[in-house]
This record gives sequence, C-alpha cells and structure tokens, in this order.
Amino acid sequence: MQDRSLHPNTRILVDAWRRMGRTPSTNTVDDPRVAEHPDLITQLFVVQHSREYGWLFRTAGQGLSGLLGRDLTNHDFLQLWSGPDREMMAHFMEAVRFDGAPGIIRGRGETLTGQRVEVEITLMPLVRPGTGAHGDTPRLLGLYQTLGGEPMLKGRPIWRHRISMLVPPDTHSEGPQLRLVTSNA
Repeated sequence: MQDRSLHPNTRILVDAWRRMGRTPSTNTVDDPRVAEHPDLITQLFVVQHSREYGWLFRTAGQGLSGLLGRDLTNHDFLQLWSGPDREMMAHFMEAVRFDGAPGIIRGRGETLTGQRVEVEITLMPLVRPGTGAHGDTPRLLGLYQTLGGEPMLKGRPIWRHRISMLVPPDTHSEGPQLRLVTSNA
C-alpha cells in the first residue's frame, strides 16, 4: 500500500494505525494531532460485525452522515453497495478482519439523479481477533472521502456505490534480517 495516489488523510490515518499497533508507548508529541486534520475526523466511522445484521455502523462522523444524507447508526454498511459489489465488499471486509491490516476501496458514489463522485474508503481493524474485551466482536475503523467533485453532487446525498478498485491488506511484515555465516576452518 505504498501508492502515492492515496488521499493524504488516508496516509495519515494508516500511518497512525501502524504506529499505534507496533508500540503505542512510542507515540510522541510530534505525531499528527486531531486539530491539524479536522476534515478527517468528520469522515470517520466504526462498523461492527453482527451475525444477524451484517456490518452495522456504530458511529459515523457528521461529514459522512451529511454526504450520505442520513444518520448511519445501526444501518448495514453493506447496504451501501448493490449486486456483485455487495458480495465483493463483504469478502473484502472479512479479509481486512482476518489479515489484521488496512485495506482501501476506490469507487464512485452516485445520487438518485445520476450525479457521481469518486470516493476512497479505508478500512482497518480496531482489535485483532481474540484480543481484548471486544476481540470476538470484529470492529473496523473506516475513513470515507470524496476525491474531488463534491460540488457536482449539488447538495444531493450519495445513494449508491460502485467499486472501481480494491487494495487488499498488505500483510508483509518486516522480520528480522538474518545472515548465514559459515566458517570453513
């Protein structure tokens, strides 16, 4: 996920997620602050998996709720997608949960009257399965962003979504660098 075309807020959030996951105690006062990224906070959301109801929104920022034209609490995230995209998204979310690493969706949002905007959605696990108090209840932190063109929506809410590209979790981890040394003595 070293793509330079990622939205700057995506890079900031993924970097913070990685730092906190490695060693939370090493975070410093020089790390990015919430006040430096107000547009990021309003686009955050949390979804939680439920066997009966799917991936329910637990919370969603005001910017996201306004963009989608409704309060998203207790709505199924997968209902934002239709047809084969919904099935693809369900499997993608399971990959993010299972692999324990962020994944990114590029796509487009569309209003009921046909206006379109490109979107980027980042999903990352809040806890690894089997760890912590909520380890058995999968939760994902999400960041929903438009990639320009929001004025073209003319204030109308995004109603449906289509997937253009999925960037799966990067599970490559930096392991210890070992060197084999032999002695022929």
